[in-house]
Parts: sequence; structure tokens; C-alpha cells
Amino acid sequence: MFSEGLRTSIVVISDRVENGHRPSEKPFDAAPRKLLVSEPAPSVVGGYLERLPLTAIRCGLVEFAEIWHHSIEHGSFQEDTPQLARRIFPLSHDTAPFHSETMLDFIRMHGAPRILCIWGLGVSEAMLDACRDSIIIYNSIDAPALRVPPEVSRHFDIVLTGAEWQSDLVHERHPDMITAIMPIGPEFASPQTFFPTGDPKQYDIIYVAAAQAYKRHDVLFDAMARATRRLTGLCVMGYGEDAAALRQRAHDLDITVDFIDPPGVPYAEVNRLMNAARVGVVCGVEDGAPAIITEYMLAGLPVVANADLACGLQYILPETGIAAPADSFEQAIIAAIDHPERFSPREAVLARWAWPHTAGRFESLIAEAIAKKSRTADRQGASFEPAA
Repeated sequence: MFSEGLRTSIVVISDRVENGHRPSEKPFDAAPRKLLVSEPAPSVVGGYLERLPLTAIRCGLVEFAEIWHHSIEHGSFQEDTPQLARRIFPLSHDTAPFHSETMLDFIRMHGAPRILCIWGLGVSEAMLDACRDSIIIYNSIDAPALRVPPEVSRHFDIVLTGAEWQSDLVHERHPDMITAIMPIGPEFASPQTFFPTGDPKQYDIIYVAAAQAYKRHDVLFDAMARATRRLTGLCVMGYGEDAAALRQRAHDLDITVDFIDPPGVPYAEVNRLMNAARVGVVCGVEDGAPAIITEYMLAGLPVVANADLACGLQYILPETGIAAPADSFEQAIIAAIDHPERFSPREAVLARWAWPHTAGRFESLIAEAIAKKSRTADRQGASFEPAA
């Protein structure tokens, strides 16, 4: 059974570009499915790409969700659940903002989604123009507030930011833009995905971060080398090109670190590994508000974060962790290890940032954007009817 298209959906387009994946049995442009009324509401689980769209379904804003990536080769399609599917579209060119003629053809054939989310490096203006009747939401994921040119960002209805300074920069470019400090990773936290297991602790520290320079593994490694006692660490790297160099750096410093190399492990295994550690760390500076901040916390770990982190320090409270400068990072780590009784990180997230708390704010943003587009259409003598 198939729907009239994407009009009752939320679509998330990430800036991930797949390389070398296998094509699926179903074509990437397979028609969207129509949900049966009897389908139960989905659980809000998974990573930062999944949790916002699943929240939108739980709120009743949409019926189903799709997550789209790009590929330099062939496309693919898979259905995770009746409510969540994934597509990979071949790129027309491999420079950002990305453009895929096949993606544009798919929109022309099946219509625009009710809500379109653009993460990271963005898509072409032609794609956004084809979705002019959608509510278009942008989040840069990383520290720059806007990672797209003005001719692209002018099409956005809502920009989600990770800190007030980012919202200020958005308003410098687009004074009337609707913004909200609602970084999609930590704000749509999933207690069902990350939770304490009670397993024995094998490591003092865990760092779940890409093997890339901006994640600043050097801050952790140098701190471990300076520490007044030998600390044990685990680095889990989902992607990135620096894994070998990081291994060599740890060897040269004679510190005790185990590594899990890209492409990483499933979320259930990430949760198990976090439970094997006493403290989670976030070492970056020019980084967004990483999803891992509240994921550590939901697993019961206090977080030691770089005090110079550009976005996300609002989640470091006395009961959730410590923000420390790089040159005394080891002191904060040891304090967090030695005094677990000071922290109640999971309880803090459940009370403030788990997805049910953010859901109401997100619904209000959508309503505000619909009202604004309707007023603009009225002034122009046109009509605006959001996809539904």
C-alpha cells in the first residue's frame, strides 16, 4: 500500500556522502509507503539522525520519516521499520552544498515532505526551492552556525543552534529567522538507547568521537600522560581518517588506551562500552554540541568537557560533570573518577533534556513557522498550505 507521496512525512538530509556501499535490492527511488492505522507509535531510539524524526512522529506532526544521504556511486533504499526508511541518492557533483538530480526528480514525483531537515553542509538551492511548501529546518551540527551560503540559508524557516552566539550569527545574516537553541544530538536524548547496565568498570575514561583532528584527542592523551597515576582509556571511533595516527600518538606517550576503529559499532554496543567506563570525555573546541554529551549521561557517566568547547557547555552542571581547561584536564578526570557520589547525570537528563521535554518546544517551533509562512503568503496575495 503506497501513500500519495511524502506530504505526511519528515525527511532528514544529512551531509554524509557514502562511498563504496552496496546497492539495495529495492531501487533508491522506490515509492514511499503508506502506514496502516494499526501501526504502533515508534520508540525514539538510535542516534542523532533518527531521534528528531521519530519524535516528530510521536508528536503526531507526521506519519513517517525518511533519512537521506548522498553517494558518489549508486543509490540504495532500505526500510528499518514501517515508520522509518533510508535512501541514498547518487550525487550530481561532490561539492557542498550537495546537489542530486535524482533526489530532485524524486521530490518532483512524490512531492515535498511536510518537514524537511537539512543537516551540516546542506543541499542545493534548487532542492530547497522544490520544497518551498515544506517547513525547512537547518542545524549545522558543528561549531559554525551556518555552513551554507546565503542563497541557500535564505530558504530556511527555522535554524536550530547549539549556543546563543550561534543564534546571534544567524540573525546577523537573516534578522527575521526563527531560531532556537536546540542542538539535535543532546536535546533529543533517548533513555531507551543509552542506560546504565551495572556492568563492571574496565576503563577509567571513554571517548566516543570521530578520528578527526577537531575532536582533539590530543587534549585527552596529553592529560593522561601528565596524570599523577596511570589511567586507562577507550577510544571508540565511528569514522575518520586519523585512527592510525591516534594509535601511534598513544604509543609514543606510553599511555594505556584501547581503540575501536572506524566504522565503529552499533548503538547497543556503544552503550555497553560506555558502561564499562567511569567517565566520559568531550575534548573538542571547534565542535558543535555533540550528541555524546547526554548519551554518556544517560548511561550514568559524569562528563568531563573541554572548557573551551564552542557549543554544549550548558549541559555540564554540577550534577552532570566538570568543564575543565585543557592544561588541567587530568585533574578534572581524576576528581570525577574518585567522587562518583557527586554526580547524578542520568537523572539530570531525564529531568531536562530527554526527548519528551524537547518535543513540546519542537511542536511550538513548527507552529510558529507555519504561521509566519501563512502571513508572508497573505502579504504577497498568495496562499500557503503546509503539506499534511
